[in-house]
Amino acid sequence: MFTKQVLSIILGGGQGSRLYPLTESRSKPAVPIAGKYRLVDIPISNCINSEIKRIYVLTQFNSASLNRHIKNTYHFSFFSKAFVDVLAAEQTPMSDTWFQGTADAVRQSMHHFLRHEFEYALILSGDQLYQMDYNLMLEQHVASGAKISIATIPVNAKEATSFGILKSDDKNEVTSFIEKPEASLLPEWTSEVSDEMKSKGRNYLASMGIYIFNRDLLIDLMKNPDTNDFGKEIIPQSIGKHKVLSYQYEGYWTDIGNIDSFFEANLGLTDEIPQFDLYDRNNRIYTRARMLPTSKISGTTLNRSIIGEGCIIHAAKIERSVIGIRSRIGTDSTVINTYMMGNDTYETLEEINQNKIDNVMGIGERCFIKNAIIDKNCRIGDDVRINGGHHLKDTETETYCIREGIVVIKKGAEIPKGFVI
Repeated sequence: MFTKQVLSIILGGGQGSRLYPLTESRSKPAVPIAGKYRLVDIPISNCINSEIKRIYVLTQFNSASLNRHIKNTYHFSFFSKAFVDVLAAEQTPMSDTWFQGTADAVRQSMHHFLRHEFEYALILSGDQLYQMDYNLMLEQHVASGAKISIATIPVNAKEATSFGILKSDDKNEVTSFIEKPEASLLPEWTSEVSDEMKSKGRNYLASMGIYIFNRDLLIDLMKNPDTNDFGKEIIPQSIGKHKVLSYQYEGYWTDIGNIDSFFEANLGLTDEIPQFDLYDRNNRIYTRARMLPTSKISGTTLNRSIIGEGCIIHAAKIERSVIGIRSRIGTDSTVINTYMMGNDTYETLEEINQNKIDNVMGIGERCFIKNAIIDKNCRIGDDVRINGGHHLKDTETETYCIREGIVVIKKGAEIPKGFVI
């Protein structure tokens, strides 16, 4: 109903240091997930499913692969006003600095946004996993006469100390806000939530980093050059001055902020009934259309695993793992609790023979891989053993790093035959 009046702005985030080394050569929204998608596909797909088709993605770090992905993926009719465009930080007469925060990114890009007619700005994060119909939030925003709406999710006491927590009244109006409160303060910060949420002890409303701003107010707020962040400055300063509404969302949502949450979000897709449903016909996740062959699997025991298109697999066993597009796994190898992102291209037999390649792209023969993330285009030789877990200390080498027990093989790395981690 209101979607033609909406402009969507997806924030690509900062340098993504907590997702390093996955963000060593790509921006956070471009990080591959679920074997065939990229993180940015999630908010873009939510927008398209909500009939919001004017979308900007703001980024400033390693944006080349993100640009390529969006250019190759999101094409709309020549006769529509729909678009998905990437805006990287740029020097202008008004600003010669990089984005200093979420609000500063929007401020520096406002001259692009104001070329369009819109009444509402939908501001989203580029590193979250969830499926939401933004129309429901928009309808509540418009019906209530709010100036700002914030999507909130009920969380428990343990989680609350990691989020910005809002307090709302019986009309869902936000009355106060606190950033990452100490546990001792939490009894004062409970809000009215559904009976189902109460039964789970989820009595605190956490900001999801999803906002709706009325156009005129957003323009006014962006005139103050001293406010750089929505969560830390704009939102707290607006409470009491403007009508700020909480929109409660009770579905699956996770903030993919570090290697551990990224790893668990991907492996969670292998559950019998995953919380994030890739098979929902009404909430499709869109990505680049690749003309890949079907996967070929020989002599492999598969259990609770996802296999992308175009794979050639001869492994002995694959369990609770996500295997990305164009992956190759050799005979007698075992892969457990692993996210293998796959490859950008195939190596032909002629190329392998001509170049005398010892280790082909993928996993070799007789390997054992557990609790690992294998970035794209890696070469893992025969008889390699990678056994991740909390018995391993955090470390970094040229080809891999270990974060919270998860072994991350860096993009394009070559692990020699017989190597043990």
